[in-house]
Amino acid sequence: MKRARQKVVVENQIPQTSQKNKKQKTCFGESDPLASVDWGSLPHHVILCIFQFLPLVDRARASSVCRRWNEVFHIPDLWRRFEFELTQPATSYLKSTHPDLIQQIIKKHGDHLQYVSFKVDSSTESAEAACDILSQLVNCSIKTLGLISTAKPSFMNVSKAHFASALTVVFVNSKSLSSIKIDDTPLDDPSLKVLVANNSDTLKLLKMSSCPHLSPAGVLCVADHCHGLKELALNYYILSDELLLALSTEKHVDLEHLRIDIVSENPGQVEFHTIKKQSWDAFVKHSPKVNIVMYFFLYEEEFDAFFREETPVTHLYFGRAVSKAMLGRIGMNCPRLIELVVCANGLQPLDDELIQIAERCKNLTAMGLGECEVTCRGFIEFVKVCGGRLNQLSIMEEVLIPDNDYSLDRLHLEVSKHLGRMWFPDMMPTW
Repeated sequence: MKRARQKVVVENQIPQTSQKNKKQKTCFGESDPLASVDWGSLPHHVILCIFQFLPLVDRARASSVCRRWNEVFHIPDLWRRFEFELTQPATSYLKSTHPDLIQQIIKKHGDHLQYVSFKVDSSTESAEAACDILSQLVNCSIKTLGLISTAKPSFMNVSKAHFASALTVVFVNSKSLSSIKIDDTPLDDPSLKVLVANNSDTLKLLKMSSCPHLSPAGVLCVADHCHGLKELALNYYILSDELLLALSTEKHVDLEHLRIDIVSENPGQVEFHTIKKQSWDAFVKHSPKVNIVMYFFLYEEEFDAFFREETPVTHLYFGRAVSKAMLGRIGMNCPRLIELVVCANGLQPLDDELIQIAERCKNLTAMGLGECEVTCRGFIEFVKVCGGRLNQLSIMEEVLIPDNDYSLDRLHLEVSKHLGRMWFPDMMPTW
């Protein structure tokens, strides 16, 4: 009984916490700083910033919290940049923008859209839905347009007439397009003529690789009239001596960036043509600061047409295995090379080829090696020749073969010394 009375006395001596303080206590006993925040009175620009980070569905739900948030939901700045996600549940794991929501966006905010992209899966239905939406953007003034396929065939299965009709709506009504990325689509020459006729003063970037209905004449039409064009991306099958020479005449714009995709789907079925040194020379003379980027996705037996003469390429990416012989040609004939990425090679060390590239390619500042082999001594010699000009060096540790002179531990120190900074091999490639 005494113990029970003592317990009652002690409990009665503890100060009572006010109801207000109890509400501000968390389960950990500390006050919650968010409890006193009046979310409805946040400034418009703060709510706008929050909304910009939200997915569309969450943004729509948040707009129903209060009148102030609903007002911000309809601010034009929130709708200048938008990505339509169009997928089929059976063919994609990506979330899709609900059709009813799309119609509301077009109706209420179509005239605000400026930076628009469409992300679709591999299904034809998704690509056709994207074309249907494009056809409705009659009141837009789009500045950038991107059509992104997460997997093939997507847009390539859409009828050319349907695709061209949808693009025409955007090209005619926007009048201020500056950046267009429409790779792997049925884009054709007539569509480009419509684009040029309505956006020649604003177009700066045109990315149209893997467009089988496109011809060199379509590319020249753009180059002839779009004098602000700075970046151009196309497939190698369009590139020719005639096209390069035409792009080198005085009336054509000085390009800053030319990207060329060299792709083969089936080994041995594609025979690639050769571009002459004189054509490359004329092009670089006309645009001396141009970056020429080549992406190779070929099989080893298909490289025969490339780099037999001097080629002014600045950035080289090999997505499939490339032979020692091809890397030797690069060292001999690519004096403007700035960046080289080799994803795979055979099982023969590439010491001599890398050292030759380092000696002859004086502008080389970035190197990446994937499934290749290089001895530690050869790699250190390569780094020694390049010196501190290597800003990026991404090499997996599995690439490096220890030898009698250098262990991996000592290699870290030697390479760091020649680079002038601490360096370690990558667990995974960073390119």
